[in-house]
Amino acid sequence: MSTPSAFSTVAAPVRNVLARPGPSAPATKNPLDLRHVASPALRELLTHLNNDTFDAVRRGVEQARGCTQPIQLAGWTKTVHTKTGRVLRSFNTADTPTGRVLVACNNRRASRCPACARIYAGDTFQLIKDGVTGGRYADPKVRTHPRVFLTLTAPSFGPVHGTTWRNRPGCRCGTHHQDNDAILGTPLDPSTYDYTGQVLFNAHAGHLWARFTISLRRQVAHELGMKQKDMAKALRVSFAKVAEYHKRGVVHFHAILRFDGPEGSTTPPPAKATAQVLDTAARLAAEHVRLDVDAGHHGTLALTWGEQIDVRPIAADDGTGELTSNAVAGYIAKYATKGAEGSGMIDRPVHCHDCKGAGRTGLRDGAVQPCSTCEGTGCEPLERLPISDHVRQIIRTCWDLAAIKNLADLKLWKWAHMLGFRGHFSTKSRRYSTTLGTLREERRAWQKAQQEPLELEEIEQPEEGQCLEDTTRVVAHWALVGFGYTDGEHLLAAQVRHERAQAQEQKARAKTEGEPWQ
Repeated sequence: MSTPSAFSTVAAPVRNVLARPGPSAPATKNPLDLRHVASPALRELLTHLNNDTFDAVRRGVEQARGCTQPIQLAGWTKTVHTKTGRVLRSFNTADTPTGRVLVACNNRRASRCPACARIYAGDTFQLIKDGVTGGRYADPKVRTHPRVFLTLTAPSFGPVHGTTWRNRPGCRCGTHHQDNDAILGTPLDPSTYDYTGQVLFNAHAGHLWARFTISLRRQVAHELGMKQKDMAKALRVSFAKVAEYHKRGVVHFHAILRFDGPEGSTTPPPAKATAQVLDTAARLAAEHVRLDVDAGHHGTLALTWGEQIDVRPIAADDGTGELTSNAVAGYIAKYATKGAEGSGMIDRPVHCHDCKGAGRTGLRDGAVQPCSTCEGTGCEPLERLPISDHVRQIIRTCWDLAAIKNLADLKLWKWAHMLGFRGHFSTKSRRYSTTLGTLREERRAWQKAQQEPLELEEIEQPEEGQCLEDTTRVVAHWALVGFGYTDGEHLLAAQVRHERAQAQEQKARAKTEGEPWQ
């Protein structure tokens, strides 16, 4: 049985009261006297109901798909026939009750927008799964290709509090910490902890991954007894990976590695290219990767992967094996929607917005002076942020390293809220499966197909081999108005989120195979 949402308990009585026939209904609608209604949101919805604009406003909110912070746009769009110039379809926000449209923010972070993050996770799940089991975007034969699940961790930068030590329960500090203990991941001795090394590792993690992929191909060629140019003609190494933060605030990577033929997923790899070869090559490549970074007065730091390198084969069939395709796809999709907030960090930049991180502001006469908001630091006061001392020190280290000339190009002040990590959270090789852009385009095409058909009776039909888009063009002009909802729209959005959650719950119960992101 479905449970009523907060909005439904309010909207239902409102609809019933206004729909109740009175003794003598006026010919024209008069403004309601809502002075006795305390809630601004309820007054707004009552006004829309009275003016017969409620359904239009609700449809506008539904288009944002339950987004918590939608983008408000105002403008117009026209679909024009290219030969005749006839306007086939037009839309203008001036004709809508609110004067603007709501567009979903498409933020991938669950902490910022759970609704958009779920769609992003669903797309990522589909992208990852198709590359493991095959489907619409990858040949089904990829399920027979050698595949492994790889985890690359960061090295140690100093002892931290944990739940185990030397494979025994308990921390080396002598305390048994609970899994939700805030002290987990923080240094035992902050004065000796290598904050500089950790920040620079995060900042160069993407470069380390790039070097790993180069080294991996070399190791595969070596294991197969082939030259690299000959290997490129015989097989291809495809991958998809995501980044995840440890509690100590350092990133590590989870990846799916797959052997393909030279043309990608449509061709099989050579018989001697086995999962064991991929396992061995991945371990050797990770061990050999090294990146030297000139950190100014901190000296030259050698960045490498940590000792904990985990490589596990992915089962060919979902019903057997230790690690199934669905489990891997769901695991990676889950981390694709997370950011540094999992390590106790915030999900927004921390540089001063008044001076844009410069630490100084300009005067009318052209002179500059230290920013009064951040006192010339360029960073907003860290003491006001709800973060741990450990995370606060990582952010300070980012700002300190940003002042070093050799590291200026890293722009660590800009990425301090990411604890120095500057890369993408999810990446893939070119022929792994499809792209997120393709999935979004298909969703837009489907939504467009749900619109009313164009009036084509009096104009020339598309020729054979042409599609409708070849004979029409879209002219549009849009401007940013703002962000978010009105008070009444907030209630409508809550109802949309409730209905979508119910639909997902019913779909999950009806599924016989666990695919958490579909």
